[in-house]
Amino acid sequence: MHRKPKQLDAPPTLFEVSGGAGGLILQASSAGRTAGGKPNKPGSNGTGFTNEQGELVDLVGETSELDPIVRARAQQIAARLSVPRPRLEATAVRGAGELGSLPYRGGSDDIDLDRTLEMLTERPVPEDEDIIVRDRTRTTRSVVLLVDVSGSMRGERVRTAAAAVGALAGELARDNLGVIAFWSDAAVLLEPGQSVRSAELLDNLLRLPAKGLTNVAFPLQLAAKQLSQVPVRDTRVILLSDCVHNAGPDPRPLAAQLPRLDVLLDSSGEKDIELGRELAAKGLGIFRTIHTYRDVAPAISAVFAAR
Repeated sequence: MHRKPKQLDAPPTLFEVSGGAGGLILQASSAGRTAGGKPNKPGSNGTGFTNEQGELVDLVGETSELDPIVRARAQQIAARLSVPRPRLEATAVRGAGELGSLPYRGGSDDIDLDRTLEMLTERPVPEDEDIIVRDRTRTTRSVVLLVDVSGSMRGERVRTAAAAVGALAGELARDNLGVIAFWSDAAVLLEPGQSVRSAELLDNLLRLPAKGLTNVAFPLQLAAKQLSQVPVRDTRVILLSDCVHNAGPDPRPLAAQLPRLDVLLDSSGEKDIELGRELAAKGLGIFRTIHTYRDVAPAISAVFAAR
């Protein structure tokens, strides 16, 4: 049976992260308010804009110290990752990137004989696109990582989550990667399309203090908004959490609105495995448990191996 989450008195706050002298500055955005500047009702999914200025919240003195152990773990995880590149499609951007086999479109004259012969056995009277050529293509994924930094994830658990993000950031540097850290509120650490600086991203994540309740619904809502203008192909959200959802509305309907949601659940302490499984099922993704950082690489590899 699921616990009854606390109903929030005000909408959660979305923060944007910037560097501050000696620490981070979190700038509160207007998300979570209606166009008239009034807060949405607790549990509502709407976001809007207001003319109010965002508030700068300097976390100097509150932020965690950078942890060299986490950086070392991130490198160990990255060394064991096996993340396949996206499938090559005829619509991929040509002329740069990896070499692959695609239908002829009047560009490359490097014919893939084996693939072309396979096509000709099925179509004795071929058309231009039945000729398969070797061409360089650039196919990018859109991936949003949701990282739980709430109070239930403090200590060793948040280190494992941070190491996973550090490893994935390096692996997905050529893709459209977004990273959102969340507790009862949330902070955007990386917008999809921004250049990925793995070390800076990891440092910013580690500086966030692990505290507060866990509102899983809010980051799912934010991820849906970030991906709303992106083609569904090769698009996914990955949730790193214990899924101890104890604040905000039911996250399961929001999971069902995503193109794909995979769940990596930290099972080393308090956890809600049932909710984690349900979120992955609603999001048409897969569910994996993580007990130590050594479990991260196999779990992530399984997520990206699944089509």
